[in-house]
Amino acid sequence: MRFSHLSSTTDPTPRLAAVIGDGALFLEEVMDEAPRDLQDLIERGDGALSHVTAVVNNAIAQHTSLTPVRELRHASAVLRPPSVIAIGANYAAHASELALRSEKAATIFSLWPNSLAGHGGTTTWPGDLTTQVDYEAELGVIIGKPAKDVSVQDALDYVWGYTVVNDITARDLQFSEAQWSRCKSFDGFTPNGPVVVTADEIRDPQDLWLTTNVDGTILQDASTADMVRSVAEIVSYLSRSATIPPGTLISTGSPGGAGYSRTPPVFLKDHSTVTVSIGGIGYLTTYCRVT
Repeated sequence: MRFSHLSSTTDPTPRLAAVIGDGALFLEEVMDEAPRDLQDLIERGDGALSHVTAVVNNAIAQHTSLTPVRELRHASAVLRPPSVIAIGANYAAHASELALRSEKAATIFSLWPNSLAGHGGTTTWPGDLTTQVDYEAELGVIIGKPAKDVSVQDALDYVWGYTVVNDITARDLQFSEAQWSRCKSFDGFTPNGPVVVTADEIRDPQDLWLTTNVDGTILQDASTADMVRSVAEIVSYLSRSATIPPGTLISTGSPGGAGYSRTPPVFLKDHSTVTVSIGGIGYLTTYCRVT
């Protein structure tokens, strides 16, 4: 199944919808006591997803009309996550190009919830605060049940779904401060979506292809097989020190090809358009404005 938070021009409130092809089926229109958002659905447990799947399949069989997704607006694919965790230097090529160390303990930091944004949205930032805004294609992992002391072998059983993340970063701030949360947590700096794909649709999270297209040029092009630490290893590692609550979004790191490392550097600018894609999930587009 694929889920999005979508709204219309007449009702700006994001509503949870199942996405079937190019159409959207709002859950509240086909079921009683529908989950109000993805977090609610996840917290209701596996039985709730099975019930929603049955309702959606029945609606499709009954030829229930769908709303074209192109007529709707995307909110963040995850709403109200209990935490957003990011993994740094998780691809050797990216760590090397930024002169970061990836061979020892994982680099872990938090992203602030105000940074979450949806597909097709506009992200703005003040030009007098940062002039080196970079893109980072990342696989997003959504946890489905409390994960504590999880083994690597069992870790994928705790994954509810996957999404596309663009971990936008103010590089000049990143390398002037000892921590990375602020430089990556401007409003709208964590676009994600357009959908969350349930885990059963992704056979192997280490066999997905990521690309980043900035203003018509492909600048990142790599496989999740290149991760230093796999999705299972990340979930297991994080669960050793603290329980990971359901709904947590984990952004698993970016491959090589960042704008900062290029000669000359390629940074996002006013009116840039950046599209991050992951095979099997979809395309996430963000429009940029500098104020």
